[in-house]
Amino acid sequence: MPAFPAALPAPRTPDPMAAPALRWGVLGTGWIAERFVASVRRHTRQRFTAVASRDAGRAKEFADRHGVARCHGSYEDLVAAPDVDVVYVATEHTSHLACARLALEGGKHVLVEKPIGLDAAQAAEIAGLAARKGLYCAEALWTFFLPKWDVVRQVLDSGVLGEIRTVLADMGEHFDAGHRILRPESAGGPLLDLGTYPVSLATWVLGAPAEVQAFGQPHPAGVNGQVSAILHDPHGNQAVVHTTLFSDTPTTATLAGTRATLSLPGPFHQPGDLVLTPSGGGAPLTYTEPRTAHDALHFEAAETARCIEAGLRETPLRPLADSVVTLRAMDAVRDRCGITFPQVPR
Repeated sequence: MPAFPAALPAPRTPDPMAAPALRWGVLGTGWIAERFVASVRRHTRQRFTAVASRDAGRAKEFADRHGVARCHGSYEDLVAAPDVDVVYVATEHTSHLACARLALEGGKHVLVEKPIGLDAAQAAEIAGLAARKGLYCAEALWTFFLPKWDVVRQVLDSGVLGEIRTVLADMGEHFDAGHRILRPESAGGPLLDLGTYPVSLATWVLGAPAEVQAFGQPHPAGVNGQVSAILHDPHGNQAVVHTTLFSDTPTTATLAGTRATLSLPGPFHQPGDLVLTPSGGGAPLTYTEPRTAHDALHFEAAETARCIEAGLRETPLRPLADSVVTLRAMDAVRDRCGITFPQVPR
């Protein structure tokens, strides 16, 4: 077994400015699109040549605000444009499948906001279509592209934690009335928006669960309000995950092994600290990076550009098979809790 290290490793994340400059089209003009485009423009050489919305006025306002060369009042027009290499899908969750399908059928590489689909079947359909078309496709689950996450990756690969017996992960946020997350027709509730982070961590570390137990609580708006779940692997190692839209919670994560524990202070899915502590006591090791929040979205764009330039069809940082496994686990959570989405047949 490896000895406890003298220091945590440095991230191996390449300089985002060194990524080859591709021409991007953006489908959607909402909150995440605003932050993605702003971050990518600040920290990379990527070019935004087009943005599209079903509302032409919103597309124009977005283009003017962010210096995007051209705006479209339809997604189809953007996908047909010859000066777009890769499409970033930033629409509502319920449109991810249709928009990814549109982009891939149109011969464009695609980066789809998380969750890549409403369920595992949608994710698998997108992955299969990308493979048949020979195009790059990835889920824009930005956490996995952060420098901090590369440190986590190296710690896991080193074996210093020993056998990981427990994963604890939480993400809760209060939302006011009227927010999209409270609308049943938008596949609302915390599971897709927030729960993707703790569940993806659990399935990344422990693999596809052998069994899932879960309990939910409804929200007065007609969506699920919160979920707690236990996922265990074939050896009995357990992940305890929780997500809620009722309250702000610590949003922390812990990977507890037989030889050491890796703690991720809140918000664990964003840039920030890591603390590695040996079992039985001893001096902890800390990795620190600036808490830049969503200004770190550019890392996933830079990785996309590098992979496309290298001829890769997916990224090793978040393979499409991992996205399918995460959504399959969330499907099981929904099934245990009786959570349904109008757009997904049971």
